[in-house]
Amino acid sequence: MQVDGTIAETENEMAEWLTNWLITDMGVAEDTATYLKLFILLGALIIVCAIVWFLARLIMVKLISRVVSKTKTKWDDYMLQRKVFKKLAHIFPAVIFEASIPVVFADFEWLIPVAFAFTYIYMVVVVMMVVNAMLNAIIDILLDKPRLKDKPIQSYIQLAKIFNFFICGVLIISIALDKSPIYFFSALGAMTAVILLIFKDTILGFVASIQLAVNDMVRIGDWVTMPKYGADGDIMEINLTTVKVRNFDRTVTTIPTYAFISDSFKNWRGMEESDGRRIKRSINVTISSIRFCSPEMMGRFSKFQLIADYVKERKEEIEVYNKENDIDTTQLINGRNMTNIGVFRKYIEAYLRNNQHINKNMTCMVRQLTPTETGLPMEIYAFSSDKNWVNYEGIMADIFDHIFAAAPEFDLEIFQSPTGVDFNQLAR
Repeated sequence: MQVDGTIAETENEMAEWLTNWLITDMGVAEDTATYLKLFILLGALIIVCAIVWFLARLIMVKLISRVVSKTKTKWDDYMLQRKVFKKLAHIFPAVIFEASIPVVFADFEWLIPVAFAFTYIYMVVVVMMVVNAMLNAIIDILLDKPRLKDKPIQSYIQLAKIFNFFICGVLIISIALDKSPIYFFSALGAMTAVILLIFKDTILGFVASIQLAVNDMVRIGDWVTMPKYGADGDIMEINLTTVKVRNFDRTVTTIPTYAFISDSFKNWRGMEESDGRRIKRSINVTISSIRFCSPEMMGRFSKFQLIADYVKERKEEIEVYNKENDIDTTQLINGRNMTNIGVFRKYIEAYLRNNQHINKNMTCMVRQLTPTETGLPMEIYAFSSDKNWVNYEGIMADIFDHIFAAAPEFDLEIFQSPTGVDFNQLAR
């Protein structure tokens, strides 16, 4: 960086006057005067740089903040919040210091290259800080856009930050060793294998973040379940190397980004975007309590409002069939007859259809599963119209509360493994 001729001449004249004043007027020895002049000039330069830094920061922050507050755009607000302009103010004292090095260190020429090197390194660090602050501001600007809120923007910005630190690191080393940056870049080419090993997670994370974004596999705010990592909650952040999941117990699980490509996980976004949340739970009915419906049972079931019409129609249909086929109805096993489990199943279906919290436009059924040693499973498969977790659990609990209470009305027993109380009763 070249110094203006007039300023350089003025600085040289001041240096010569200071030398003459120390030797002639103050009577200081020439060798001592040389060191005193260095300390005085260096101290004065540091004070000047401090004043320049203060004024630059005052102008960059105060003046620019006033201008920013009057604009309608938001990007400059984010630049101000991330202190981009404040960090940029550090470059001005460095320029002043760099321009004054030949004069201040004129009597110590061996220090001039060292002073230049430290000044240039300082400038590189300042530029790195400014670029880093700008990248942080870019994150805020992009995430402010609704269509980009759930995208892994931070992954790409983090890669840019790594590239920024890498370039600045190479420049600092090249300045310190007085070598061309091209020399170091060519040397790094021979270390490709080592670099790939060191940045393995970063490279895998970057590739994974691109795949996640392109395939729209996960977004920020999605509810995901990943048992392998103990994750069950909402995605908070998608970084270059990790994905942060806030679990429902308020803990945070950190998962490698590439794990969402290599391992299986469940994304509940489809449920949240649908018109209902699935209820899929079964109860086990004791098989020994299942029987044909007697006339007394039929009379009792016909008083249940939800299935009164069904019982009446079904009873008439069975009576017509048995009469037409001359069936001996004195034995319930002959011909066609209703069972208490079948009527109970129809009752549950009617109860679900009349429940205001069940989405009638989605699948709603009650089905029997394969019998097991714990009884006959009857599964309720439906969708609640309210997808909120707390409300959903309440709706499902209300449904099964009613089912458990209604089962004895159909002379059915819900299976339960024997307890100590049961064994005590048998012993009596």
